[in-house]
Amino acid sequence: MNGMNNMNKRKDWFRRALIAAAILTFLVVMAGYLVRFDGAEGACPDWPTCYGQWGLPTGLAVQLEMAHRILAAAAAMAVLGITTWAYARRATRRSVRILLAAALFGILAETVLGGSLVSSLTAAWLSNLHLGLALVIMALVTAAAGFGNLASEAQTPISFSSGFAKLAAITILAVLMLMISGAWLAAAGGGPACAGWPLCSGGLPDNATGWLAFSHRILALAAGVLAVALFFSAWRKHYRQPVILTSTTAVGLLFAGQVLISALKVSRTYPLDLVALHAAATAALWAALVVTLTAAVGEKEGAAPVAEAIRPAGLKRFKAFLMLNKPIIVVLLLVTTFAGMVVGGKQMPGFWLAFWTMLGGALAAGGSSALNQVIDRKIDGNMQRTANRPLPSGALTPAEGLAYGLGACLAAFFILAGFVNLLAAVLSLAGMIYYVLLYSVWLKHATVQNIVIGGGAGAIPPLVGWAAAAGSLNVPSLFLFAIVFMWTPPHFWALAIVRKNDYARAGVPMLPVVKGEQHTRIQIFVYTLELVALTLLMPLFKMTGSLFLVSAVVLGLWLIYAAWNVLRKPGNKVAWTMYRYSSMYLAFIFLALVVDVLV
Repeated sequence: MNGMNNMNKRKDWFRRALIAAAILTFLVVMAGYLVRFDGAEGACPDWPTCYGQWGLPTGLAVQLEMAHRILAAAAAMAVLGITTWAYARRATRRSVRILLAAALFGILAETVLGGSLVSSLTAAWLSNLHLGLALVIMALVTAAAGFGNLASEAQTPISFSSGFAKLAAITILAVLMLMISGAWLAAAGGGPACAGWPLCSGGLPDNATGWLAFSHRILALAAGVLAVALFFSAWRKHYRQPVILTSTTAVGLLFAGQVLISALKVSRTYPLDLVALHAAATAALWAALVVTLTAAVGEKEGAAPVAEAIRPAGLKRFKAFLMLNKPIIVVLLLVTTFAGMVVGGKQMPGFWLAFWTMLGGALAAGGSSALNQVIDRKIDGNMQRTANRPLPSGALTPAEGLAYGLGACLAAFFILAGFVNLLAAVLSLAGMIYYVLLYSVWLKHATVQNIVIGGGAGAIPPLVGWAAAAGSLNVPSLFLFAIVFMWTPPHFWALAIVRKNDYARAGVPMLPVVKGEQHTRIQIFVYTLELVALTLLMPLFKMTGSLFLVSAVVLGLWLIYAAWNVLRKPGNKVAWTMYRYSSMYLAFIFLALVVDVLV
């Protein structure tokens, strides 16, 4: 038994190591794109050191180039160690060992090319070969991680017998050509030769470099058609397979994001933030394609799908996806986002800024909610309040929920980064990671303080709105964050009292389950007092006017009265009233902030 446990532990370690190596190679490719597009190539005249140093010298370009080399060395050592262990132990699939060995040989060749590039920076073909080989190495390591983390250790033969696998292979080749042509175009400085988008200054190019840039766009169109075909094929035939459906959805959204960022990058004369985002999205797109192909090569044509009779269609299917977003919560979060825009900008935002910020915010909140429901689908099935949600009820498959959630989050990030600003996009991304990983995966099941700590995720939308309007954050913006943060515990603890038996049955350590109802009622009252006091501090520090002061007093007394009833009266009725009133309170207090600014 101990021997079997030790073997399983070694396999788990090996799988985690494969994933870590794949992430490292992803970072190497992304750093390489940044070095290329930021003009940092040649910043270090020697190799492998930089001006004889192994650390990070002064100067952004030099630091970027040296960081790229350090990441590449770390990835090489990781692949070498994993490959050596795999062949010494022979405890993994043969296909994984072959992929790792091929990646290791590729790294050796890449090392030679890297040294050659230092002395031959003008050789565009050498630079493109360097990039192409880096992409191949990343594909090999990512594929090894994919095969090494399959649930079954069965030696599934690698084949392209299915139409989907063939389409995935053609798509990945087209995207590889697209990436290399883009690198060639960057090396030739051909971007400005084809100004405008999608045509060159509204027409066709008039020189060879311009035609190179225009041809790159034609190739992007062809690769885009293949990516779209792959996307629809996955949603039509593979709605039960989470890896294929999620990675293919990521391919579609990342490709669309690439097109958007490329167009904006050209029209805005290549700002550094969009150049960096383009590099990151390029590496992520390649990784998603490799995962898609890896998952597809073992697939058999004509695998039996789930019975179509249980899958809703038309309006019922639309409703299922809508409910996956938790629309009421989304609307409440959008109220705080819009208020953040008005207060941060000290005026009503422009239509398009408000439109893109609200759309990005809705997708971020909806996507995060969908991922939360995927994680909690078994718990939801055991709770009366949530048993009819799309996943536990069978209206949607877990794969569909996962793919939709990830796709919505990606779309939100690209929309905010492209049409609002990078700070708003990064804040939104932080909120999504906070809610999905920190709260849903860990805190919700680990501690009775899950709601308290996890409240930070719901408190980020007003910061997104503030950053969208002002372009930065300051101390007053943190008060908006704090209002939502302090509001979250009494709001959800009131619901937890009503649904105490549900949470106990599902094994979720909510406060009334662990500490008892009376303790929870006291905490609801205490947090309510702190919340109201916080809102009254804002006029005291001259951050709001008299209108907000009056609103905060009236609304605060209303909420305190509801919390007082929860404290002194037993039963679920007063707790349910507190839950409903607190939702209205949050909307009204942020509305008061808006009116206070505009009046």
